[in-house]
Amino acid sequence: MDVVLEFADTYVFDRIYANLLPLHTSSASFDPISTITASFKNETLPIRSTWQWEPASQFMSAEPSEYAYLSQWDRDNVLRQSITLFFVTMVSANLLYFVFATLSYLLVFDHATFKHPKYLKNQMRLEITQAVTSIPAITLLTVPFFVAEVRGHSYMYDTLADVGYESSVLSYFGNWYTYLQFPLFLMFTDFGIYWIHRGLHHPIIYRHLHKPHHKWIMPTPYASIAFHPLDGYAQSVPYHVFPFLMPLNKFAYLALFTFIQIWTVMIHDGEYVADSPIINGAACHTMHHLYFNYNYGQFTTLWDRLGGSYRRPNPELFRKEQKMSPAEWQRQTQEMERMVVEVEGADDRSYAPEEAKKTQ
Repeated sequence: MDVVLEFADTYVFDRIYANLLPLHTSSASFDPISTITASFKNETLPIRSTWQWEPASQFMSAEPSEYAYLSQWDRDNVLRQSITLFFVTMVSANLLYFVFATLSYLLVFDHATFKHPKYLKNQMRLEITQAVTSIPAITLLTVPFFVAEVRGHSYMYDTLADVGYESSVLSYFGNWYTYLQFPLFLMFTDFGIYWIHRGLHHPIIYRHLHKPHHKWIMPTPYASIAFHPLDGYAQSVPYHVFPFLMPLNKFAYLALFTFIQIWTVMIHDGEYVADSPIINGAACHTMHHLYFNYNYGQFTTLWDRLGGSYRRPNPELFRKEQKMSPAEWQRQTQEMERMVVEVEGADDRSYAPEEAKKTQ
């Protein structure tokens, strides 16, 4: 995140902090033209911070302007870093959510889902509302991880030499670690999310935290992060813990977080293309939303198979003429209604009326 923070500071936040918390005594705001004029007249110039810029990466950097040296809070101030990372993360999360969910909705999502008997009244609006109201709280809880990263407490690296490549376990992998970090990250997070997700289905926890996400029996792409804030945060923890345990390249980290957002949308888009015993795709995740107690995994079916919670997707989901047929929907509905009584005790959802579904 230090690369992102550097660009955000250079192009947005340096100027904001220089004006809100100026490091000079002449006025409450900084005017570069006045400063230049004052220098020719030998007048008192604004005090300049002693902070020294070091590029966040040797591959990509944004050299700071004069504003970077004119605030009481320089870039190393932990409170400033926390506030900036909060806003950067919140804006980025909303952008990624709306861009990828909307692209999926327009290009991939099967709109026949609107006619499913378990599609809710005003469901997309409810999904979006749940997501955008949860993002600030999830962001607030996540910021401490990002602050620790930018302050050098993780194994995030620019080059392998930054983490003592020659003298560490990485030396056994050679340059292969550049590629190995990707499957290691996916395997670690798949394991962590499986157990966290399964724990969220414990009856005591489920009704308080995870039930809001299971409101969507037939989700749209906008359900991808429509969680209770503590639920969404809990399932993100493995992503943030990994770079504190294992080396991870800074740019790989950003790429993986973008991939995670895309993947989360994909498993909620209802496009059942991954008829695979290994990949936990949209079909597997549909089984989870329909029948609750199966397919807790994020990327693979490995831990569901080992944990006895794997359920193979209905073969009809992979047959275009059958996946949205009334017969398949009736079968799904009957079993779902039995499961919802078992898991929740009663179904308090408000489904769209049949007349409305016919017009969608």
